Amino acid sequence: MAKRGLKRERFDDRKEEVKPKKIEYTNVFKVKETTTLLEFLLSKMNTSRNVCKALLANNQVLVNGAIERQFNMQLAKEDEVKISKRPIHDDSFKKKPKKKELQKPSKIDLLYEDKDFIAIDKPEGLLSIESDKDTNSAYVYVGEYLRLKDKTQRPFVIHRIDKETSGVLVFAKNPYVQSKLRLEWNNYVVLREYLALVEGEMPNKKDRIVCNLLEDQNNMVYVAKGKDGKVAITNYEVLKTDGKHSLLRVTIETGRKNQIRVVLANLGHPIVDDDKYGDGKKTIGRLGLHASKLIFKHPFTNEEIVLEARMPKNFNIIK
Repeated sequence: MAKRGLKRERFDDRKEEVKPKKIEYTNVFKVKETTTLLEFLLSKMNTSRNVCKALLANNQVLVNGAIERQFNMQLAKEDEVKISKRPIHDDSFKKKPKKKELQKPSKIDLLYEDKDFIAIDKPEGLLSIESDKDTNSAYVYVGEYLRLKDKTQRPFVIHRIDKETSGVLVFAKNPYVQSKLRLEWNNYVVLREYLALVEGEMPNKKDRIVCNLLEDQNNMVYVAKGKDGKVAITNYEVLKTDGKHSLLRVTIETGRKNQIRVVLANLGHPIVDDDKYGDGKKTIGRLGLHASKLIFKHPFTNEEIVLEARMPKNFNIIK
């Protein structure tokens, strides 16, 4: 029987946007297997246990963009550990919401939570995981929320969606579930559904597009000719149109970088407000792409988990 993500509440009532300061890193590491943070640091830093503990105490260790002080924190494959050159005193990293604020209107909607998973409706404009240029991310917010209930808890990354895209984003709550899913994500995913608001009227009411995608040196993805690149399979169905714009239900069978944006733009119907692959016109004030539904199987129980995020109000421009 499928478990549905019908729960919807909000958490992390921050009054101000995080404005991170530039941080210099002495080391950046990728985790290759499950371990604890202290053991990982000892294996990589070639220094003493006391020095590693001092780095943790001085706010100089970040895991996936969030300051980490717990030496026994569980790390999982693909986690990123960074060592800051200096102690971080930016309050934006340390500020935590109070328990009484969890039910107030806030930045992020909590869609679902059980002992193994937590899912949110990620707002557009927020990274899934921090980058070198932006440390504000969904990972950080979810991590703070989990630690209100248990300071040893943390989220584990399973998948990502683009910063400009809103919608369903799920994290694991333990490294064993995460590791299994990360290794075989495509085998466990049943459905990845998006809502896309595009320019113009589509040539067909529904279609299945198979193409190959390549990325150039400027990080632009494009449809390749011939057999070069990685196969991308995209399905769309027109939900409604007024000739000027169309609302599509899109499902993907592969998860390539910028896949939906590139494929639709290549058809001559870019997603509205897409500065990267579209014409740059402003229609709704944000990218018209929303991860509306995700269904995947639990890697150990085989139970289907159904997660849904309702369509943003500013997508309603077609009468």
